[in-house]
Amino acid sequence: MGIATINPATGETLKTFEPASDVEVQTAIGRAHGAWKSYRNTSFAQRSAWMRASAELLDAESEDVARLMTTEMGKTVASARAEVAKCVRALDYFSNHAEQLLADELVDASSVGAARAYARYESLGPTLAVMPWNFPLWQVIRFAAPALMAANVVLLKHSSNVPQTAMYIENLFARSGFPDGCFQTLLITAAQVEPVLRDSRIAAATLTGSEPAGRSVAAICGDEIKRTVLELGGSDPFLVMPSATLDQAVDAAVTSRIQNNGQTCIAAKRFIVHTDVYDAFTAAFVSKMEALRVGDPLDPETQIGPLATDQNRNDVDALVRDATELGAQVLCGGRPRDGRGWFYPPTVLAGITPQMRLYAEEAFGPVATVFRVNDIDEAIEIANATPFGLGSNAWTSEASEQQRFIKELEAGQVFVNGITGSYNELPFGGTKRSGYGRELSAHGIREFCNLKTVWIGA
Repeated sequence: MGIATINPATGETLKTFEPASDVEVQTAIGRAHGAWKSYRNTSFAQRSAWMRASAELLDAESEDVARLMTTEMGKTVASARAEVAKCVRALDYFSNHAEQLLADELVDASSVGAARAYARYESLGPTLAVMPWNFPLWQVIRFAAPALMAANVVLLKHSSNVPQTAMYIENLFARSGFPDGCFQTLLITAAQVEPVLRDSRIAAATLTGSEPAGRSVAAICGDEIKRTVLELGGSDPFLVMPSATLDQAVDAAVTSRIQNNGQTCIAAKRFIVHTDVYDAFTAAFVSKMEALRVGDPLDPETQIGPLATDQNRNDVDALVRDATELGAQVLCGGRPRDGRGWFYPPTVLAGITPQMRLYAEEAFGPVATVFRVNDIDEAIEIANATPFGLGSNAWTSEASEQQRFIKELEAGQVFVNGITGSYNELPFGGTKRSGYGRELSAHGIREFCNLKTVWIGA
C-alpha cells in the first residue's frame, strides 16, 4: 500500500503522497540532530510553555482533527473526539509534571564518600517513533509529549494510511513554538526505516505495532546498540467469576471489545467465564453485540465503523473462517458485510479449541471468543495460554480471587472490575511478545533518558 488517505467507509482514495527521497530523509535527520544540540539546553519552563500551547491549539481544533482521523482510518467520530480530548490531557499532564518526574535523585553522600551525590536524567537525542494507524493521534502524543519534555527530539514514521494526521502533528508542534527540527514527520515507506535506525545521529527508537515490525526494529537497534521501547499486539483476557456484578461485566465486555471498531491492542478479546454464570453472561453479551449499530463513522449514532484497511478485514475474516471450519460456533456475525467499505459485523464465537488460530492469536476487529471454565485455575490457565501479555481484565468481588488474578495473570496490566485503559499517571506496556519498556508516567518519560551518576568530592 502506498502513502495515501483512503476512506475506509467507501474505499475511495482521497489523497496520495510521494515518499520522501533519501536526500530529504538525510536532511531531516541532520535538522533533528542540530536542533537537539540546542534544544537539550532549554529549561523545563520553556518546554512547558510550548507544550501548553500545543494543548490549547489541539483543543481549539478538536472537531477538525476528529473528522480527519475518522476519514483516514474509520473510527467513529465520537471515539475520535474522545481521542483528541485524551491527547489534550496528556499534553497538559507532561507539561505540568515532567520537571518533577525527572528531578535529580539525591543519595546519602556520606555513605559514598562524597560531599554530594545524585542521579540525573538527561535526554538521549533524536528518537525515531514508528507508529500505527489505530490511534493515529494518541499513539504519537503519548510518546512525543514526554519525549519532548525530556528534551529529546522526535522523528515520526507514521502508518502509511494516516499521512494527513501525521503531518498535522508536525504542524501542531511547530505552531506551538517548538524550535525547527524538534518534531518532524517522515513520509517514508517501511523499506526506508532501517537506514534511519542505523544512522549514528539517531539515538533510540520506539515502535507501537505488529510483532513482525517489532522484531525488525529490535533486531536492527540491537545490532546498533540503541535503546528501544516496543508495544506490540495483545490478546487480552476478560475473566468473569460468579461473584461479579454481571450486568456491569456485560456492559464492560461489549464496550471493551468494540472500542475503536475492535482495533485496540488492549481491548478484551477472549472472554473466559465461569460455568455458573456462563449462560447468562453469554446470552446478554451476544444480545448486546447483535444490537450494535454498524455504519457511517461520521454519523453520531454509529457505534461501529469500518475496519481501517481491506487487508485488516481480510485478516479478521481469515481468523473467523479458520475457527468455524474447525468446529467453532458462531453466536452472532461471522461474515463480512456486502457493499462499499471495509465493514465487519460484531461477531461472537464459542467452542474455541487450541487447534484454532483464535485460541491464541489477536483478532484486530470486533470479534470476541467466549470460553466456559469450571474454576479459577482453569480460567488463569486459558488466560495465559497466549504468546501475548499486554493487558487483562478480571471481574470478581472475592478478595482472594482478585489477588490471584493480580499475581498470576501474565500481563503488563491487570484491571479488576474495570476496563483496561491507559492513564498518564500509570505505566503502560506489556510482557512476553507484547513487547518491553513502558510509556506514560514516570517510568515512560525516563525510558529515553540517560541516567547519569554524579559524584562530587569535598
